[in-house]
Amino acid sequence: MQDKDIQDNEIRVIGGENKPSRPFTRNLWKWVAPGLIIAGLITTYTIIPKADKTESGEPGYFEPAPETTMPVQPGFRRLGSETDSLTRGFIQSIDTTVNDIPLRIFIPHNAEMTLHVGSLDKQDTSIIFVAQAADIRRDNKKIVGAFVLKGKPLAWGLSKTGYCAVIENKITIGVAENSSLFESATEKEGYFFRQYPLVDNGKSVDNEPKNKAIRRSLCERNGEIMMIESLTAESFHDFAQALVDLSITNAIYLVGSESFGWTVNEKNKRIAFGVEKLNLPPNTSYIIWRKNR
Repeated sequence: MQDKDIQDNEIRVIGGENKPSRPFTRNLWKWVAPGLIIAGLITTYTIIPKADKTESGEPGYFEPAPETTMPVQPGFRRLGSETDSLTRGFIQSIDTTVNDIPLRIFIPHNAEMTLHVGSLDKQDTSIIFVAQAADIRRDNKKIVGAFVLKGKPLAWGLSKTGYCAVIENKITIGVAENSSLFESATEKEGYFFRQYPLVDNGKSVDNEPKNKAIRRSLCERNGEIMMIESLTAESFHDFAQALVDLSITNAIYLVGSESFGWTVNEKNKRIAFGVEKLNLPPNTSYIIWRKNR
């Protein structure tokens, strides 16, 4: 039997170097190469875009972050009108409704706030706003909570955590069990009183009384000071929430219900609210805004 004879059970590669034929290789690449190209295109247009989408929240180097292009929220616009500093002091009144609660907003212009204790002088034409400030105790008729009147402490209680300080014509409204502003008001002939807190840094504060009544408050809204009252009887909770939804930053309570006061508008017309009662306790206190020109 010669070597070139092939048996039935034998496989022998024919060729000098036992290599597969080149035509076969070229034919194979004709099919494989297009497949690789198609696979690359699929990867480019499917996988890569998905990766970009998952990182779309990251701000780009040249593109500003989304929040920097957002318009200013309406809640941070002033409520009061712009007034010339030479204009005679007055109280701007704005009626609005928040959460189905009708509110009246009083905004002072060209005026300064102080505290007052005792009967009011209704003949004082410099007064453009009056509202009761701190409460008094039923038993001894003394002022509830810490109170400073032009540098003189009249009460030292801490039963209510809301406070207002007026020191060198700067008004600060806040919530704290202890405040160094009490001492500052004493040292600098300022004013200080405590009341129920309503809003603390934009969040409502719950209070124990659950009844409904006309509510009044002293508020700070992004640096703008104002007084707000409900025109209907409301709970502390609902009133405080309405203030929050009005974008009030900080607020404390003022004596509400039928307590007496008045406001003077731009036309120099006095408008009273509440019920005027005679023979009030001598320690009845008020916030008073006087026109500064």
